[in-house]
Order: sequence, then structure tokens, then C-alpha cells
Amino acid sequence: MRVPFIYVIRNLVARRLTTALTAGGMALVVYVFATVLMLSAGLKATLIATGQDDNVLVIRRGSQTEVQSGIDRMQAGVVESLPDILVGQDGLPLVSKEPVVLINLPKRGSGKPSNVVIRGVTPRGLTLRPQVHIIEGRMFRPGTAEVVAGASIATGFRGAALGETLRFASRDWTVVGVFDAARTGFASEIWGDAEQMMQAFRRVGFSALIFKLTESDRFDAVKQTIESDPRLTLEAKRETRFYADQSEALSTFINYLGTTISVIFSIGAIIGAMITMYASVASRTAEIGTLRALGFSRGSILTAFLGESLLLGLLGGVIGLTGAAFMQALSISTTNFQTFAEIAFRFVLTPGIVVAALLFALAMGFVGGFLPAARAARLKIVDALRAA
Repeated sequence: MRVPFIYVIRNLVARRLTTALTAGGMALVVYVFATVLMLSAGLKATLIATGQDDNVLVIRRGSQTEVQSGIDRMQAGVVESLPDILVGQDGLPLVSKEPVVLINLPKRGSGKPSNVVIRGVTPRGLTLRPQVHIIEGRMFRPGTAEVVAGASIATGFRGAALGETLRFASRDWTVVGVFDAARTGFASEIWGDAEQMMQAFRRVGFSALIFKLTESDRFDAVKQTIESDPRLTLEAKRETRFYADQSEALSTFINYLGTTISVIFSIGAIIGAMITMYASVASRTAEIGTLRALGFSRGSILTAFLGESLLLGLLGGVIGLTGAAFMQALSISTTNFQTFAEIAFRFVLTPGIVVAALLFALAMGFVGGFLPAARAARLKIVDALRAA
């Protein structure tokens, strides 16, 4: 005979206070666990979405970021002449030769300095980034000391809002526009004319080349051509792959740190569940004896009490996930370990995170409830009834 499921539910309802406290402890742990995973997923989603799959980004071989890279004009000309590059409406190849530099700016609220990416772009570079569009003001005019700031930078740093002035590279730059980048990494950059940036920072070469392929499946052939050319010391990556790599260091750190904290917190939640279930067994000794006398097996008793603990874990998991879901309305800004530049991103809740959090909650319930359930199952009928 099996103990009816409604019996398990009624026992949890009858002990409302202990059920709420235990489930609340588990919910807190699940909340921390889920938000950490959401933070990591948000970072990856932001950077992966930054690139286009049919765009190719070329940097110096061995460089990890655009800031570390250097491409001279001769090398840029060789890459620009490749036949697999899509030609624009003006008859010229869709290639953007871009300098990328880090500067230090004070944050708007605290005044603390942080690194911000300055990117020199060309009109073709704007064409290659269709997700970028101006939401305030206008685009900068080529050949002038005008810049446009990503929405995250405009709101987060002094001097970066529309109409304000930034000073870097011994020049004053007027912010004439603010752009939205559809929650990509570009929203954490400042853009200006590529040639003006080259002159201001006294650069003779570019940091990176970005171009669009005529056919996306030609990437491997183009990569082989670039990397095998003895005149070049360059490597090519799909733009999506390049930006995904930029998230690895910080994402790994967040996952390790968050998992460690969650495990530590979960020990307390498991102990709380164990105490709750032991107390339940102690207060229901006579009841357990009656169930055994009615013919319910030890396995049925074990399953019933373990089911209570698993339901506690599931309840805590659902509450914790519900709280974590509201975090999607927030965005945070931090330094990317790979680029050492400021990047803003949002919490992202994925189906995989929901499954992982619920399994984590059930695991806490199982570990916390198994020993008390086993104790209940081992009680002898005579001893249990005598306790009544």
C-alpha cells in the first residue's frame, strides 16, 4: 500500500509556520543560485549579440582583444582586397578599419574612474552594425571632433550625455548623439570618426578590421587565406565568436564565485530542512505506528516523508525563481576581465537556468529529508504505538 499524496500535502499545510520558514530558507538559496546564473547568462548574451555571424573580425595574431591588436595600413589593404568581401551600394567593399582605445572616465554618481572603450568607426562600420541606431541627437560628422555615446555610457559617466563635452587625447570632443545598441556590448562604447581618432591618439595603424562576407559559409576559406598569407600576422574570427570569447573570463569567475556562495548557503538550508523533518517525525511517532499497523510498508513511509521534503524544496525553488525573475528588469555595469573596460548588461533568465535552479532545490530537499525519512521508516510498530 502507498500513502496517499493528499496525506503529504495536508501535513505540510498543518505545519504552516515551519513549512514557510524552511521553504523560505531554500528560496533564498535558490534566489542566489539563479541570479548568479542569470548574471553569467546576461553577460554572454550581451557580448554574443554584439556580433553578426556573417561579419569577420581580424586582429593581430596572438591578441586577445582589439585594444591589444595592431594592423598596419599595408596589411589592411591586403585584407580589403579579398574577393569574398561583400561590396556595398557605392561599389566599395564593406570593410571598416577601426582604432580601439581605452580611456579613463569618472562615473556620474560616485566620481570613481573606470575604463571606457573609444572606437573609431567609418560609415561602412555603421552599415556593418545594423543593431545600432541613434535615439538622441544625431550621428557624428566625419572629419570633426564629434562623438556619439552608447546609452549605458551616456547615463553612467560624466560628460558623456548629449550636449556635454569629453576631454581625451588632448582634445575636446562634443557628444552630439546617444545610440542604442539593442542590449549589446556596443552600448558601453563611445564612437567617433576613425581618422580623427587615429590622429588624436597618434596611431599609424588600426586595431581591427571588420568586414561582411558575400556568403557566410565561406568563412573557413577566408580565414585560411588570411592566416596563411606570409605578408600578414593576423587571425580572423567570426564576430560572434570573438565577442563570445570576451565573456569567458568574467563569466567563469561569476559562475565559480556564485556556485561557491550557493553551496555554502545551501548547507544551512539543508540543515533547516533536516531539523524540520526530524521534528515532524518526532511529533508524529504514533501516527507512523498507526500507518504501519494499517499495512503501509516501510518503503511507503520513507516515500511519504521524503516526498514532504522534496515538496518543501520545490516550493522554495518556485519562490526563489519568482524573486529572481524580477531581476530581469535591472541592469548592472562592471569591468570585463578580458578587456578591462566597463560593460553594462542585464540579468537573463533562460529555460536552462529554471531547470537547474529547480533541480538544485529538489536536491536540497532530498538531502535534507532522506535521513529523517529513513528514521521514520525504521520505527517499529510496537514502539511507535507505545509512544502514543
